[in-house]
Parts: sequence; C-alpha cells; structure tokens
Amino acid sequence: MEKNDNIELVERFVNSYNSFKKEISKVIVGQDHVIDQVLISMFCDGHCLLIGVPGLAKTLLIKTISDCLGLKFNRIQFTPDLMPSDIVGSEILDKNREFKFLKGPVFSNIILADEINRTPPKTQAALLEAMQEKSITNSGNLYQLDRPFFVLATQNPIEQEGTYPLPEAQLDRFMFNVLLDYPNYDEELRIVKNTTNEDNTSLDKVMLADDIILYQKLIRSIPINDNVLEYAVSLVSKTRPNSVNADELVNEYVEWGAGPRASQYIVLAAKCYAVVNGKFTPDIEDVKAVAKPILRHRIVKNYKAESKGMSIDDIIDAIL
Repeated sequence: MEKNDNIELVERFVNSYNSFKKEISKVIVGQDHVIDQVLISMFCDGHCLLIGVPGLAKTLLIKTISDCLGLKFNRIQFTPDLMPSDIVGSEILDKNREFKFLKGPVFSNIILADEINRTPPKTQAALLEAMQEKSITNSGNLYQLDRPFFVLATQNPIEQEGTYPLPEAQLDRFMFNVLLDYPNYDEELRIVKNTTNEDNTSLDKVMLADDIILYQKLIRSIPINDNVLEYAVSLVSKTRPNSVNADELVNEYVEWGAGPRASQYIVLAAKCYAVVNGKFTPDIEDVKAVAKPILRHRIVKNYKAESKGMSIDDIIDAIL
C-alpha cells in the first residue's frame, strides 16, 4: 500500500471510528474509556472481557455495538447446565440416515458470552479453539468461522456463588480485561431520563465486515519505532518474577507474570490507540495508555499481596 493511500485510509478509519462512537453514545451514556477499549480490541482482531457489577449496561453496550455493524450477532447465556455442543454445535442424524453437523451459535461474527463464569470449565473451553484459531473441530472435521470474529464476554465480580473462575488459558485469549465502574451523578441522571420515556432511538449501520477486515490490516501496517517496541516488551518482561528484568515489587508480590501474547497485544493496541488519537505511529505514552487492561488478567499475585490488600492495578502502576 502506497503512503498516500495509507494516509487516506487512516483518515477514513478515524472518521468511521468517530461515527461509530457517536452512534453508540445515542444509547450508552458515559463509559467513554470502556467503549474505546472494546472498539480497539475489535480493530486489533482481539476479544474483550467486560467485568462490572450488575446493571452497568455491559450487555447493552455489546448489543449496541452489534446493531451499528452489518454483522451476524449471537448471544449465548452461560449457565451451569450449558454443554459444549450448545456452543459449537453437534452432529445429528438426518432423514437420509447420514450424520450432518448442525452449527451452533458460535458460527457468527460477534458472540456475546453473557456471564461467562457461570458455566463449568468444560463448557468454557469450547470457546478456546474458536477464539485462538477462528475455527471449530468436530468429529475430526475442521470448520472455519466467519471473519471478522469477536467474543465479547461479560462477568459479574460480586456474585461468587455458583460461578467458575476462568482458567488462565481462557483469560489469556482475551485481549482486554475492561473494568466498568458506576456512572457519576450527571451521567446517571441522563441514563434515567433517557430510559424512562418513550424510546425511539434508531441506530445507523456504520461499518460492514469488509470495512472491519480492511481496518484490521491497516492497524497491523502502522509503523512503530524500535525504542517503543523495546519499551513494550520490556514492560511485559518486568511482570515476570525472578526474571532478568523483574521489578523488586514483582519478585515480592507476583506469583507469575504475563506471556508473549501480552507484548503482541500491547503493540497492536498502542498502534490503534495512536491512530484514533491523531498520530501516525505510537509512542511510549500510547503503550502506557493500553497496558493496564491488557496486563491485569495476565498477572497473578501471591498470598503476600493478598494479605496486604494490594491489587493487580497497584502492581501495574508501580511497574509503569
């Protein structure tokens, strides 16, 4: 792609991104950083885990995003009795007495995995291959998923009874771990005002599948300086206890740190963050801006950090 074409495409992407956010704001009040992180994960071809107490519009945000895109959308409500075949599909005997694969809801562009921690690990694991390989294997046959493909999952942090913590391998598949907080007073006033009258909000489609795939390629083509790349990799390596670059605080309070996938995601996210903020290449500040939601679910603190009431975000802040 020639430089002029690239600049033109970057401008088109930024305009589309801003239009996308404007459409979402018709329904979602506030949560600006949350929307940014979800959209960045999509344009980096990643998945997103949204964590927050009930009633913070996690599910509504994902549904609104799907309404603004010309993509197939499926919602899977995760429950304790959900089976892997309920997600990926199963083989049935058709009228000709031949086995036929009936595709499950995972065969879509956007998957809303609602309350993903309410189902046992066996069923959670049904998403592992789909999230990493963008394919499903059933009875020895390989089925490719439609592109683009995103898993946007929600999780409630306070309802611990009847929940199954996500295994580390599953958590690592998510690019971002986004924490949602309560709205402030003015935002809550707007929410109540908007949702207790006649709702005539109509959302325009701002992007199609081909546009998203094109923008994903664009983000990967954004140049990055070696010093920024080295900073990103060094930042991730500092989270690994007893390694060469490990921070003293990490050696004391961390059980294990982030793997190479974190470095890959930080570089991609920094590229996208830079572009939507009017830059043509990311700098160290862009790396810092995206580091926390990428690292927080990849660092496991030890009992000493637990006993001192130290959070993962505190540890990441110290490293930064």
